[in-house]
Amino acid sequence: MALTEHIKQGIVQFKKVFIILLMSIIAIIIGTAGYMVIEGYSLIEAYYMTMITITTVGFLEVHPLSDAGRIFTTILLVSNIGIFFYGATTIVGLVIEGEFRNFYKNYNVKKKIGELSNHVIVCGYGRNGKQVCLELKDDKYPYLIIEKRENIVEELKQNQSILFIDGDATEEEVLIEAGIKNAKAIITTLPEDPDNVYVVLTARELNPEITIISRASNEASVNKLKRAGANNVIMPEKIGGAHMAALVMKPDIMEFIAELTGQGSDISLTFEELSLQDISKEFVGRTIRDLDIRNKTGANIIGLRMPDGEFVINPLPETELNQNTKLIALGNSVQIVAMRRLISELR
Repeated sequence: MALTEHIKQGIVQFKKVFIILLMSIIAIIIGTAGYMVIEGYSLIEAYYMTMITITTVGFLEVHPLSDAGRIFTTILLVSNIGIFFYGATTIVGLVIEGEFRNFYKNYNVKKKIGELSNHVIVCGYGRNGKQVCLELKDDKYPYLIIEKRENIVEELKQNQSILFIDGDATEEEVLIEAGIKNAKAIITTLPEDPDNVYVVLTARELNPEITIISRASNEASVNKLKRAGANNVIMPEKIGGAHMAALVMKPDIMEFIAELTGQGSDISLTFEELSLQDISKEFVGRTIRDLDIRNKTGANIIGLRMPDGEFVINPLPETELNQNTKLIALGNSVQIVAMRRLISELR
């Protein structure tokens, strides 16, 4: 059930409570007015008599009642017993079922989702989706999960730090609720390829600029997903098989890559992409050597993405840079932070 549906249900329950309170107030007003007219009580006396009647506390009457007053009291008492039991049943049910708590929680979640921008939407929290989220979390990148399988939803509910929507990612309303129009990327890892195709089609229609990455189970689905609008299509089984084969044929290279990515040791290096889009014009046309990134930060420039989209691997120090160039760097966390600071100083 989508988050909006949970909130709608909560609003319905709150309306019931409001109706109960309104009925109680109306009963008090009618009772007070009735005693003033029938028995000639003052406002305070009539209000007091009404309250001891509808609450059935059993105190003595303010003054002896007339026959008309007794009939009015009986009607007031019977009608308010119905209101009392209806109200008690409704409120107890809300407390036992946790509707108040769930409404507050769902409201806060919806508010947080509404504040998201430039985030990643992950469709499906299976093996692949869970790994995607772990990587995004490690990089402190904002993300949101869409999951409909009940057992997985219950698992997600146990982790208060995870932002998720209980819903079907193939539904347009759910993607809109997830902030698809403000998202940077969407990664769909649903177990069925047709579902992934549908998510890709809908996401591309709702946000033509978004980056879409999809999982595929078989080769036949790859082209379909790309035609539907996916920027990248990943086949986990194929990648896993290729990796295992490479461990046999090229073990040293694979071990070296593991060292670079921090999978094989405590040394955690990372690849970083940095744009020069906002650098000052005085730095345009300068070379990699002029920036002196290696000596100033310790990070290494291992690649460039040029304005025409072409990649330059291991660029020469004499390579000129401009505002549409992207740097691809390698370094540890301290070096990358220093490099970001250096680039920001050029703006």
